Amino acid sequence: MLEKMKELITQYVDVTPEEITEDARLIEDLHFNSYDFMSMLGELEETFDVTVDEQEMTDIRTVGEVMKYIESLQG
Repeated sequence: MLEKMKELITQYVDVTPEEITEDARLIEDLHFNSYDFMSMLGELEETFDVTVDEQEMTDIRTVGEVMKYIESLQG
């Protein structure tokens, strides 16, 4: 899943795949702004066939937390 996350993230922010780790913070390390983040949520829903709760996503800070959240939605 990390490789797929790297593909998605590099579409929205100007970072290299090597900078994207499970511990990378979305805002502080990868420089997401709220617009980029909300745009990526739609892509996450399509890619992983889930429905993301935007309110729950506001508490997520790292790439690893995003992956855990997506996995929890997939059952």
